[in-house]
Amino acid sequence: MRALALRSLWPTQIYKSKLVASVKRRTRPQASQNLIEELLRETLIIREIDEEGQAWSKDRYVNGFTSYASWDDLHVRFAAFEELEKALRPHVRKFARDLAWDLGTGHLEMSTCWVNVMPPDCTHSWHIHPQSVISGTVYISTPPGSSPIKFEDPRHDRMMNSPPRRQDAQLQLQPHIAIMPEAGEVILFESWLRHEVPISKARRDRISVSFNYSWRDA
Repeated sequence: MRALALRSLWPTQIYKSKLVASVKRRTRPQASQNLIEELLRETLIIREIDEEGQAWSKDRYVNGFTSYASWDDLHVRFAAFEELEKALRPHVRKFARDLAWDLGTGHLEMSTCWVNVMPPDCTHSWHIHPQSVISGTVYISTPPGSSPIKFEDPRHDRMMNSPPRRQDAQLQLQPHIAIMPEAGEVILFESWLRHEVPISKARRDRISVSFNYSWRDA
């Protein structure tokens, strides 16, 4: 009996790397660390002064704070986030090449950028990022016990009565994949990919900066 050829089609790409900032007259690792520290300071200030974000988070981001629904343009408001956008450009370009995207005469542009502060017992339920093409997060503080970011197989709602996967199934066959980031790392993914942040059990705040990119015509 002839063996059948098995092919893996339509892979889901997730990009994970160290964020390396390029600042003149500094070594690149030191520049990156300085930027992370500056982003941390700015985030804590934003949490204190963004009253609209505080009110929104009280009902929709219980126990935590996010500027998602209030200040989602931090890359044009504050110098540290503008520097972050510059540091992200090579990562986004590389991810687009890995996806084999033909951008034509257009370009990828950061459309929104916001901060997230997750104290103990805070969670962020399953969601996607509509009207964007690339989404991602830069991690500012990930103390011990912090939650991973968890991704779902995009075919999950079409599997109907499929049997469950074995626990020893290959990584690419698992229905959910959890990635544990470290401070100073960036994770990128296509915006249609559903994801969540499970409840945090860290004793200190898990802090991150999230963002979306859109495809703009030239």
